[in-house]
Amino acid sequence: MKLGIIGLGKMGNAIAYRVIRGGYQVVGFDLNEQAKKEAEKIGVDVVSDLADLAERADVIWLMVPVGDRSVDDSVDDTIEKLIPHLDDGDIIVDGGNSNFKDSVKRAQELEKHGIYFLDCGTSGGLHGRDLGFSLMVGGQKKAYDKIVPLLQIIAIKDGFGYMGPSGSGHYVKMVHNGIEYALLQAYAQGFHLLKEGVYENLDLEKISQVWRNGSIIRSWILDLVHEIYSEKMDFSKVVGSIAEGGTGRWAVDEAKEQNIPLSVIEESLRIRKWSRETDGNYATKLVALLRNKFGGHEFKKFD
Repeated sequence: MKLGIIGLGKMGNAIAYRVIRGGYQVVGFDLNEQAKKEAEKIGVDVVSDLADLAERADVIWLMVPVGDRSVDDSVDDTIEKLIPHLDDGDIIVDGGNSNFKDSVKRAQELEKHGIYFLDCGTSGGLHGRDLGFSLMVGGQKKAYDKIVPLLQIIAIKDGFGYMGPSGSGHYVKMVHNGIEYALLQAYAQGFHLLKEGVYENLDLEKISQVWRNGSIIRSWILDLVHEIYSEKMDFSKVVGSIAEGGTGRWAVDEAKEQNIPLSVIEESLRIRKWSRETDGNYATKLVALLRNKFGGHEFKKFD
């Protein structure tokens, strides 16, 4: 089995690295010259056009950046260019953060051409390269079963699974990201209170170290909080503006359609919007730094 990866940025490169290390060949495509050079360094056979990649790969994995759903056509454009060069039974995996409703439509359209489409929620950020990713896969079970050997290599131990029919993988990842927004904000607000509450000069590095060992709220996010404080980051130089990728908003919209309260996640989105309008506060600065830690998301600094 030969894997083709379209999108050789941080996540695409990391997936290629794990697959090559697992003994498979990887063909890659990207428009960015630096991304192509970095991919070649780890053994990716970089090609110059999508037709070449489609004809050489058995499974094609998309790691194409996805923005606001209303303007997202990059995934569709890529698929449209691939279709004429694919054979009956070929598999396309969308490992990006596409909206689950779009994934359902794409699966239905590709089925007309005899092509399988799997939507794969991918979590793990920068650390997934070495530790393995968490993979949530939706689509036809027959196609999922075919790529299990690849998923085993890409994922951390016990970190992948079949979620259900088309769209369910991205649906689960959408909810995952909504929870992520709320968790980040909860930790950040708690440390904001510790920083500026009744007790002056509390040692936040020490507190985070104590909490991450045996406390009820220990987690990987808390590990990263401790890492930030241990690095003695000067928060006064950090702009507390938090970006968002759209998935959290989709989760809130879906919850409203289903009449399910998502007030905590909705509030975290409101705070993110406020942070971009005002440069935020201590808590939003911590969230921005955490996003950089786990996902490599850029944060702004004051001049």
